[in-house]
Amino acid sequence: MLLLLRFVRKLIGWVDFIAFTTLVYLLAWLPWPGKHPVAWMFHAWSRCFVRALDVDLRLHQKNRRRLPKRFILIANHPAAFEDNGIPALFDVVSLAKLQVQDWYIVGRISKAAGTLYVDRDDPASREQVIQTMVDAVNSGQNIALYPEGGCKGRRLYSEFRSGAFEVSIRTGVPILPLFLHYEAQDDFEWQPPYLLPHKIWHMMTTVNNRANYYVYDPLDPKDYADKYVMKAAAYALYVRWNAQYLE
Repeated sequence: MLLLLRFVRKLIGWVDFIAFTTLVYLLAWLPWPGKHPVAWMFHAWSRCFVRALDVDLRLHQKNRRRLPKRFILIANHPAAFEDNGIPALFDVVSLAKLQVQDWYIVGRISKAAGTLYVDRDDPASREQVIQTMVDAVNSGQNIALYPEGGCKGRRLYSEFRSGAFEVSIRTGVPILPLFLHYEAQDDFEWQPPYLLPHKIWHMMTTVNNRANYYVYDPLDPKDYADKYVMKAAAYALYVRWNAQYLE
């Protein structure tokens, strides 16, 4: 009976998500001055997607102080799920790889939502996007990005890139660290040869659908001499959390 109820819940979730996606996709084609309506709806659309996948997304508030209204959110990046899991929980504009804007349906929606894009293989693009992020933060937006520079596997990658920390130093806006822990790591981890449809199926059919997102106290750029010191301090925290939650 419980399996039947879960199936019915997933079915209703997908009917709801498809209907909502159709509306958002059609709106995404409309030219709009200023912030696009899809950007206002993206948080709700992401939550709708989480429900359709039937992922048990849990936010663990490890922070000891109230979170700031303005922040630059960073996270480890083991899966595709966090591209919607993070905006389902936080009001952010995400930084994504350039290829996302060409994805069917999702690309159009992400562009209308104000997603920032970078060609990870092009140093000039990475330099240009730094200024784009600075401008976005200075305009009052919260941004989210992955300092590992892409999906690097279930465990923490060997290094962080400096972009998020340079933006923090230049704008004075704190870094908000979020550590992601999927209990069924095999089912969520996005590695070749799998494509996005494969991973959606893996997430939908996992025997353990728990996704734990741990948010910690922000890092104030005033406390660090430069972006490299700040990056090293952040990476040391992630090494500790990697050992705590994933090892």
